[in-house]
Amino acid sequence: MKKYKRDEKIRFIDMFGGIGGFRYGLEQASDMFECVWYCDIDKYAVQTYNKNFGENYESTDIREVKIEDIPEFDMLCAGFPCQAFSIAGKRRGFEDTRGTLFFEITRIIKSKRPKVLFLENVKGLLNHDKGETFRVIIQTLDELGYDLEWQMLNSKHFGVPQNRERVYIVGYLGEECGQKIFPIKKETEGTLITSHRIEGRTPSGISKQSDRMYSIRGVSPCLTSSFNKEVVNLSELGRNLTPVECERLQGFPDDWTKDVPENQRYKQLGNSVTTKVIEKIGREICDMYVKRGKC
Repeated sequence: MKKYKRDEKIRFIDMFGGIGGFRYGLEQASDMFECVWYCDIDKYAVQTYNKNFGENYESTDIREVKIEDIPEFDMLCAGFPCQAFSIAGKRRGFEDTRGTLFFEITRIIKSKRPKVLFLENVKGLLNHDKGETFRVIIQTLDELGYDLEWQMLNSKHFGVPQNRERVYIVGYLGEECGQKIFPIKKETEGTLITSHRIEGRTPSGISKQSDRMYSIRGVSPCLTSSFNKEVVNLSELGRNLTPVECERLQGFPDDWTKDVPENQRYKQLGNSVTTKVIEKIGREICDMYVKRGKC
């Protein structure tokens, strides 16, 4: 499948950007995308990002970023942390997000007014605090003038054998961008296959979840950010996934996370977005731009 190409760029910022899953996926989708700013607080993630994109960013707390230091952009991307909303449910919209990292997103949106929002979070966001957290997020973005749509997508349906369900939210400023992105149909099928159970003590070097081991013929459970708790796709010989295999499960090139400590490689990949899903949604966003012109 060829990339969309167009002279006019879709300039985006990469908030909570980690190791660059959003940027890599979007750049695979189209030459139209141009990252103009990035921010992450984790020094190892920033190191990996800089190595792969030839940048020179420093680890930064988003709460310390000044609005005037962010260049103009068209689209805001963020796989934001699902931090608990301490006063969620009081139906105060924008005010209910204060004290959370989501508020940092709305702070920038309120000032910069990007035309498109592209957000990602864990599926638990939908029912966190009995749905109040998600309601506050949607209400807040609606109050800021955005039409919103969302869908829960599984990575195993987009070219990687990993059972990873995430919520993706796309927002458009007013009616300027009206072509809908969702629903996106799954492209591939995959099934978790239980190879055999681990009885009693876990063998040395083998991780487990509910005493299950998974066959290499199946689909890996969702990668996590902790190596010690890593739920891995195991061969019949019984071994953990390597960092390179985890990179492949997230759609990155081999050795993307090389040159940082091994535990950090697992953490980075467990925290990342699946680039193949970002690429698919990116193509849909490009299609919207091409068909409607500049949003």
